[in-house]
Amino acid sequence: MKSKRSIAIALGIAAAAACATTATVAHAEQDAAAPAQRAATALPPGYQLVTLPNANVPNFQRRVVYCPGSKRVLGGGAEARGNRAILVGSFPTDDGRGWIGLGRQDGYNDVGISVFAICAD
Repeated sequence: MKSKRSIAIALGIAAAAACATTATVAHAEQDAAAPAQRAATALPPGYQLVTLPNANVPNFQRRVVYCPGSKRVLGGGAEARGNRAILVGSFPTDDGRGWIGLGRQDGYNDVGISVFAICAD
């Protein structure tokens, strides 16, 4: 019968081997996908990237970018810019037509916020 210590060591070695295998597979998949990602500069037909360029707004003020026409938002993001800037929120509008970004900047009354939305028919 194996001791608890030898079982724990064996389990630790097995877990480390599994992690190393997973990391190697993930790295290989990233390397294989990298050329395709670099070559794909255009969005598929019907998709549109809409951006709201960086602008300073008061802390916690929402900035919203909307999809044009009848397009709906599929995803998006936001960026807080500035010394000690913090992105507080990045999420879709309730109606699914746009994307919201908000943030704050420690020690300042305003923060730079950029917002991005991926829209489609």
